[in-house]
Amino acid sequence: MRILFQGDSITDADRSREDSTRLGRGYPLLVEAALGLEEPDKHEFINRGISGNRIVDLYARIKCDIINLKPDVMSILIGVNDVWHEIGESPNGVSADKFFKIYSMLIEEIKEALPSIKIMILEPFVLEACSTTEHWEFFKTEVSKRAEAARKIAEKYSLPFIPLQTGFDELAKKAPNSYWLGDGVHPTAKGHEFIKSQWLKAFKEL
Repeated sequence: MRILFQGDSITDADRSREDSTRLGRGYPLLVEAALGLEEPDKHEFINRGISGNRIVDLYARIKCDIINLKPDVMSILIGVNDVWHEIGESPNGVSADKFFKIYSMLIEEIKEALPSIKIMILEPFVLEACSTTEHWEFFKTEVSKRAEAARKIAEKYSLPFIPLQTGFDELAKKAPNSYWLGDGVHPTAKGHEFIKSQWLKAFKEL
């Protein structure tokens, strides 16, 4: 079974561009470790997350980084950069409406090219920490809109949806926000472990 992880820097997590077996230091690596131990030599893992990606960037590489790879299972975690890139002197984010439209196009074209593929949609998330505090209300409101759009995508195409924001909110009651998401966006090892746990739960229900 070929499993593909897609997304932005949270998925990228410093993966190797030269050696496809080196999945980085994030939840894809933790998933590989857990499934590899539980079911030895039954899965192939590919990480094509790219730091800084928005939904439009992911859509732009649909052919080379998704369809051509012919995965049996794919998970997608995207959305925070569609908000983050709107902050600054040259805003280049993606509105919630356009996010939904492009996400829909992405899923439809993938399903058309790979009819038997199983796709899992992960919810984008954010906490207040060093990179998000200055514009916290904007981050909170806008990431929530992308999260709702992702949920609607899962409903529209009858795909498994993996909620993450509520889980991180609950974890933040046990330790500081930065314990889970170092800068409010990028998970620490503990944050990645949480994502892994939710990913595996959904995977085993496929």
